[in-house]
Amino acid sequence: MKKILCYGDSNTFGFIPKTCGRYEKSERWSGILSELLPDYQVVEEGMNNRTGFFTNPEGLKQSGGDYLSVYLQNHKDIDICILSLGTNDSQIFYNLDEESIRKGLQRLIDTIHETNLRTEVVILPPVRIMPYILNSGFSMMFDKESIKRNHNTLSVFEQVAKENGCEFFDVNEIVTPSEVDGLHYTKESHKLLAQYLAEFVKTISVLPRIL
Repeated sequence: MKKILCYGDSNTFGFIPKTCGRYEKSERWSGILSELLPDYQVVEEGMNNRTGFFTNPEGLKQSGGDYLSVYLQNHKDIDICILSLGTNDSQIFYNLDEESIRKGLQRLIDTIHETNLRTEVVILPPVRIMPYILNSGFSMMFDKESIKRNHNTLSVFEQVAKENGCEFFDVNEIVTPSEVDGLHYTKESHKLLAQYLAEFVKTISVLPRIL
């Protein structure tokens, strides 16, 4: 059975904007994906407040670039890795720019291919943060400059994907974050995202494993 790793932040984890809880597996996009793709084993590896390109003071698992190599040491049989990181890197605590994204994404891609050269990488860009976030509990982490950095650097993700021969799936053409916090997906958005992503995954040619 082919294996898909969903490696991301709180929107992969399934953070609920209204309650700050977690959507059930049958409600979050990575969980729904496993139902829509019965021929695949879908592994969920989402973490709240996970960065992709900067070391997060909360710890190793929240530092996506650092933790990926640790995780893959015991998970070398990944056929497709869906990377959904970069949103938290636009927080006020980090100096996100195009160069940090390029270096950070390249590091993630290289880490995956150093573990298994046959793994297909799918890059999902960060959610397009909405101004509602300034009136939410996340206003201590994101400000107007964060929103600007987020919007101005989204195109870099597609550029890096193309340069590395990776797949690119633009989530922002399909869903938008909740008006509650301008950051996290509603239950309806999770379902819609999973439906489109499932069809996209079916178009990816996966090389057979070498036993």
